[in-house]
Amino acid sequence: IIWWCCVFILPWSTIEAQIRYTIPEELREGSVVGNIAKDLGLDLSKIIDRKLQIATETGKQYFAVDVEKGDLIVNERIDREGLCGYNVPCVLPLQAVLENPLQMHRVEIEVQDINDNTPNFKSNERILNIPESINSGAKFLLESAIDSDVQSNSLKSYSLSNNEHFVLNVKTQDAVKIPELVLKQPLDREKQAVHKLILTAADGGNPVRTGTCEITVVVLDNNDNAPEFEKPFYETVVDENESSHKEIIRVKAIDLDEGLNGEIEYFFADQTSDTALFNINRQTGVITVKGQLDHEKASLHKFDIVAKDKGNPQMEGHCSVKIKVNDVNDNAPDIIITSLSSPIPENSSNGTVVSLISTKDADLGENGKVKLTLAPGTPFRLNPTASNHYVLLTNGPLDRETYSEHKIELKAVDAGSPPLSSGKTVTIGISDVNDNPPMFAEKSYTVYAKENSAHDSILCSVSAHDPDLGENAKISYSILDSKVQDVSVSSYIYINSENGSIFSMQSFDYEKIKVFQILVQAKDHGSPSLSSNAAVHVFISDRNDNAPAVIYPSTSMGSVSHQRMPRSAKAGHLVTKVTAVDADSGHNAWLFYRLAEATDASLFSVNLHTGEVRTKRTVSEHDDSSQRLLIEIKDNGEPIQSTTVTVEILIEDSFHEPISDYREKTIEPNKKTGKITLYLIISLASVSLLSLVTFFILLVKCARGSRSCCIRRTNSEYKNPNRNLQIQLNTDGPIKYVEVLGGDMMSQSQSFGSYLSPMSEFSDLTLVKPSSTTNFTDTLNVLDASLPDSAWTFESQQVSA
Repeated sequence: IIWWCCVFILPWSTIEAQIRYTIPEELREGSVVGNIAKDLGLDLSKIIDRKLQIATETGKQYFAVDVEKGDLIVNERIDREGLCGYNVPCVLPLQAVLENPLQMHRVEIEVQDINDNTPNFKSNERILNIPESINSGAKFLLESAIDSDVQSNSLKSYSLSNNEHFVLNVKTQDAVKIPELVLKQPLDREKQAVHKLILTAADGGNPVRTGTCEITVVVLDNNDNAPEFEKPFYETVVDENESSHKEIIRVKAIDLDEGLNGEIEYFFADQTSDTALFNINRQTGVITVKGQLDHEKASLHKFDIVAKDKGNPQMEGHCSVKIKVNDVNDNAPDIIITSLSSPIPENSSNGTVVSLISTKDADLGENGKVKLTLAPGTPFRLNPTASNHYVLLTNGPLDRETYSEHKIELKAVDAGSPPLSSGKTVTIGISDVNDNPPMFAEKSYTVYAKENSAHDSILCSVSAHDPDLGENAKISYSILDSKVQDVSVSSYIYINSENGSIFSMQSFDYEKIKVFQILVQAKDHGSPSLSSNAAVHVFISDRNDNAPAVIYPSTSMGSVSHQRMPRSAKAGHLVTKVTAVDADSGHNAWLFYRLAEATDASLFSVNLHTGEVRTKRTVSEHDDSSQRLLIEIKDNGEPIQSTTVTVEILIEDSFHEPISDYREKTIEPNKKTGKITLYLIISLASVSLLSLVTFFILLVKCARGSRSCCIRRTNSEYKNPNRNLQIQLNTDGPIKYVEVLGGDMMSQSQSFGSYLSPMSEFSDLTLVKPSSTTNFTDTLNVLDASLPDSAWTFESQQVSA
């Protein structure tokens, strides 16, 4: 049967209730003490979530919690006698600890005694030597039985077997029943020298348990006076640190006999168990300290002293001695770790319960009051909960990467004089959480890749570091999807997810792509995973893999370009201009022109840098009318790339047609081309007229002093009087063009030019943007003299009617 008490609230620093259950000892394991969840007002679902724990101060886990039912069950056999001895009631204090929030409930288990111990005598036999001359009523002290049970189950009575000479008398001293054998009728040794008696001790249990001792009475002759003590009871007080051999008490007995029958010696009674702690002088009866007294083990010592004479038969007398042991501060406090959670996650919130700690001091009073402190410098704090009980809590952020464990130094000091102290180190491990993203060694990387390099070649390696542990520190690399010229970057490169090596997926063409950027992501394997990015800038370095391409003269209608020149041309006459470009860049795109072959090498020369073909001398009547030139164009790369163009030059005696006539003659079969030329002339004339009208309107407004349209200029800007518009038709040389020029020569004039290839089957129209030059021929020369580079752009329109 299990009894339980009501729940009541105590005003502790944390919410705490006290529950008391009453159970009998020796319950089987698994026996239910009570439904602690119900008594605490907890839902069964919260028992696991709030980590309900049962803690004891004894170090033995007598009880456990059935998390499925909420029952408090017996976890280990409970022996009330071993736990509490003769103390009544026998209360086992427990603590029910709940987390989130922290609650501590005091639970008391009262263990009731059952009659599981039989009264026992220390010796099952006792021999009494009684002289026959002793008078009736003489008393002889017998050994008391010992019963470990308490209350109703303890020793209740003694009984003596039936006989004619003796009766049993039971006296009570300090709540202990002491049996005495009383002589009822005088003894006659000649009739019966030995008497056999049985002393029976019975307890009050149900059923009753008994123990027996056989008493043998030997009837002696003579010595009819037993020693008698001056006092039947002696009492004294001694400190537990009393030095050895110091007299603490003296007992004295008197024997009325004379001679040997009156000489007395003192002894401890047979059942005395304190002979290791005390010593008695046989002759004087002085009791001294022999061993080390310990108030915490035994605060009271009781034993019997026997005084024996030397008569024959030997007579004896008895007295009782009680020695109280005073407490001194001789015990350092103990620090008891009731529970410890280690390791704890590094992201544990402030106030997380780490450990339950209690202190214990075996001393009493002020000597047993203990204060527990925590060494500073750690992210933890101690909170007292109840008497001598503490909770160790987190008191700040934890970082495993800084400290993977903390050694907590605890110190307990009692209030004795002088105070005693003890210390204990608690090691708390910090477990890793994924709180650090991978960090790249560099924020951005610059990579130079050669054009036309083989695919699968390594471009570079990126590396990231994660200070976390295990899976939280394991890193995978990936490329974030992006576009390079509307193509996914994954078409160009891929990355080794394990080591961060970046490889090309294809060969790069500098002429198509010169630079691109990729974003590399490093992601750990934590949950949730963390990541960081780094930019990788890939620059493609140019190789000389493109030969120069000839733009002019055009050879689209054949492999030979036909040009004309007058026979009246003088030395230095511009026959034509070879223009080529190279798709490469830098030094690889620098072009050089040379005359490889010629019908008459003495007549023509080619400018090394501009490609202009000019006469070296005056054309004579003897020069052939058809001259073939093979011009080679080389770049400056390694290895050198080159191309050639063949120019057929017709030397004509009469060569003064205007551009319109020339066009009509040359491209007469193509009527659409003529229309285009007409449209072009009309457009240029209209633009010129519009520009002229606009100029005169602005001039009139400025003459009237209008500030809204006139801009003040310095006098130097008006020194050039040539501010009129010019329409100019240039028919000299192989390139024919019409210019519309407006404004003074030093101003930013509007210039529109139409360039027509005389030998082309198509009309190439190029509108040149406003220019700051006054003579478009100079502009063309400047453009022709410039070396090609990657910034060149060629704007052309194929115009058709």
